[in-house]
Amino acid sequence: VRSRPPAPMKLRDAPSAYPSLWRCLPCPPAELRLDLVLSSGQSFRWWESSPGAWTGVLGGRVWTLRQDRDRLWYTVYGEEDEHKEEERDGCPAKAAKLDGAETDRILRDYFQLDVGLSALYREWEAADPLFRKVAKDFPGVRVLRQDPIECLFSFICTSNNHISRITAMIERLCQAFGRRLCCIDARPFHAFPSLSALTGLPSPHHCHPITGTCLCPPTSLCCVHAGADAEAQLRALGFGYRAKFVSESARAIVEGLGAEGLLQLRTTPYAEAKKVLCTLPGVGAKVADCVCLLSLDKAEAVPVDTHVWHIAQQRYGVAVGGKSLTPRAYEQIGNFFRGLWGPRAGWAQAV
Repeated sequence: VRSRPPAPMKLRDAPSAYPSLWRCLPCPPAELRLDLVLSSGQSFRWWESSPGAWTGVLGGRVWTLRQDRDRLWYTVYGEEDEHKEEERDGCPAKAAKLDGAETDRILRDYFQLDVGLSALYREWEAADPLFRKVAKDFPGVRVLRQDPIECLFSFICTSNNHISRITAMIERLCQAFGRRLCCIDARPFHAFPSLSALTGLPSPHHCHPITGTCLCPPTSLCCVHAGADAEAQLRALGFGYRAKFVSESARAIVEGLGAEGLLQLRTTPYAEAKKVLCTLPGVGAKVADCVCLLSLDKAEAVPVDTHVWHIAQQRYGVAVGGKSLTPRAYEQIGNFFRGLWGPRAGWAQAV
């Protein structure tokens, strides 16, 4: 018997539309401003789906977030293969049954809501008159805590690039290599690709233990890409020279420290974690610092690009020689800001 396709899901852009499918966390704007954080180039998986509502992929699920005074509201959409029964309005009943405590935890972890941001702003304002001047216009800017794999490969794509183009590239990457999650208002959503998908190799979990032959059905995602030239596919998707960095870094991680080893860099010192990242193809000091700051709990990491370099020279009077951002100048600027702003200097730099 052929099963019916799931009913198309609709965007839930406000808690009033489907109140039973929304939850909220206490969170004043001084602690989090969604519009500033989700559009700032920390992550490239969110878009403003309607005024004040942000929809994106987090933890293998699709979410819509919005703020209302001192509350952070969210709703989570179920996956397509979970929709055996649909409500007449097209919203899956399954979504309402997700473990609320677990989704609260995921969101609190992602936004690092246990870190008191208002107190940090006061510390930075006391230490830095320039910070004090700009902080009043940018409240609630905090650093995300992302999945290291997604963060690493997203930022490999950022070299010589800008946010809108990076966002489009990551979307194409996920559509081509990631698992499809659901479709909302005719827009498909996909999980971030696995390492095995990015290498063009089948996952070892899906292989015969003796022959190594992939055991998945011929049409499954891992076999579609098994043996294929991932770099060529990425070039066809418009990744240019970054295609080689993505595929080779994925292979280097698979053959080296693995996804678990990458995650364990959260517990290693900042300098050591950065050094490991810089051994990967396409990862220089700035990309490594972005990954350290945004996924590996290194709050002292200060990513330095040409804009930060010029600000350090022109606004802070940091004396670094040369007409280019050399490795030595990069380190000097990072050390200057760490001395000025303290152990969460990377958070202050985000503001």
